[in-house]
Amino acid sequence: MKISCRRMTKTRRADAQALLNAFLREDEHYLQTSGSYGDAGLPALKRALELFLRRSDLGFVWLAYADDEPAAVCVVCYAISTSIGGLVAKLDDVYVAPHLHGRGVGTQMLKSLIQELKRKRVRRIDTSVHNGNDVAEKFYRKNGFAMLGEERLTLVI
Repeated sequence: MKISCRRMTKTRRADAQALLNAFLREDEHYLQTSGSYGDAGLPALKRALELFLRRSDLGFVWLAYADDEPAAVCVVCYAISTSIGGLVAKLDDVYVAPHLHGRGVGTQMLKSLIQELKRKRVRRIDTSVHNGNDVAEKFYRKNGFAMLGEERLTLVI
């Protein structure tokens, strides 16, 4: 299986939308807290994707393809860290199509994303894992992430 990764473009927006919509509608861990996130469904997803296309200075959507078929996606937003003194990436909505779990797609997507972020002089990647999502925690640890022992909070305004 050939895996290739790239940023979402206008021509690849439908691929990103399909994968992210699957995540937002199917991921059991996200669904447990979707109300707290202010989930506004497909219209909100479409607005977000358009915003990523218009405001690439804020972040981007990273796509992975397996044999030229949409396979995985994640969302990257930029922030400035006072502790590291530079740009960091916030990684969200990481999703691999279920039929491709355990086949290296997520790892390859993450490795290629790290290379892309290094080119942009990003100094750290921050992400979170829902409590009880042992599969995701194991994936991130395997790929060099350190658990911080923090709980992520949210407030919809």
